[in-house]
Amino acid sequence: MARADISARRALLMVAALATLSWPAAAVAAQQYVSLGTGPVSGVYYPTGQAICDVLNKAGNAAPLRCSIEATPGSVYNIESVRSGEEEFALVQSDVQYFASAGEGRWKDQPVTKLRAVMSLYPELLTLIARPDSRIASAEDLGGKRVNIGAPGSGTRATWDVLKLALGITEKDLAESSEQKPEAAAGRLCANTLDASLLIVGHPSKLVETEINSCRLTLVPIDGAKIDALVATKPYYVKGVIPGADYGLPADTPTFGGLTTLVTSADVPDDVVYALTMAIMQNLDKLRQQPALAGLDPQKMVAQSLTAPLHPGAERAFRELGLLK
Repeated sequence: MARADISARRALLMVAALATLSWPAAAVAAQQYVSLGTGPVSGVYYPTGQAICDVLNKAGNAAPLRCSIEATPGSVYNIESVRSGEEEFALVQSDVQYFASAGEGRWKDQPVTKLRAVMSLYPELLTLIARPDSRIASAEDLGGKRVNIGAPGSGTRATWDVLKLALGITEKDLAESSEQKPEAAAGRLCANTLDASLLIVGHPSKLVETEINSCRLTLVPIDGAKIDALVATKPYYVKGVIPGADYGLPADTPTFGGLTTLVTSADVPDDVVYALTMAIMQNLDKLRQQPALAGLDPQKMVAQSLTAPLHPGAERAFRELGLLK
């Protein structure tokens, strides 16, 4: 979503808030609006954010917040939106959270010092989709091929920047390095103007299912000694497999990735982060109805891949729930 659209939304929310001036003063003071940055509408972040806002908005007086989701280009954009205050919360890849907090990658020597972690959610794995006739049997076969490396500002693009270093290749080694969104790349794969496309996503993914079924595309393994070495040195990455059964494929596909994490800013009040955290943790059964969230584990949500400092509001909630000592 464009920044102008986000500003327009905030203006509408302010009008709505002003319209409540005839309410009792205590009711107005208790109501607060928060925004949650997600990702493209076709991705997994968007319904994940929608599920989180739904449980928060239905919590009533237990969480006196009104939550709305924003469709965005992805993790990198979301970090900047949280830093600027345009969004109070955002979903980001665990590696992007690390880069921003540590001042690495695109934030080299300019760390986002006010970035705060809230919790981890679910694994999202780097997914390499290719044409069967592309002769791409592994990620190491990408040299000389036409590859979509992800749109600028997306988490896919940030992960490609890490992958290419591990593989020892650059964009110059590709026949083409496309920078398109997944939907556009899918059309080009089917039209045989691309050989492969990268996407980091939680599984099962409707987008991946559509791409595979649209013109009999396939998933390519991202594994081997170079990937093992990469994962071993990066605390925000884990190895994983994409279940073949999710997409009607005969075998699972090994790969690696990180976790989807929920982040905020140190500027967001403790009671706001506390209310959102408690609403999520007390409604895990409802959230697990989303396929990507089916494996939510409270212990892992508190402990895994949170490289930015934990927000005091989230810490308070986790201590009260017995998840932190």
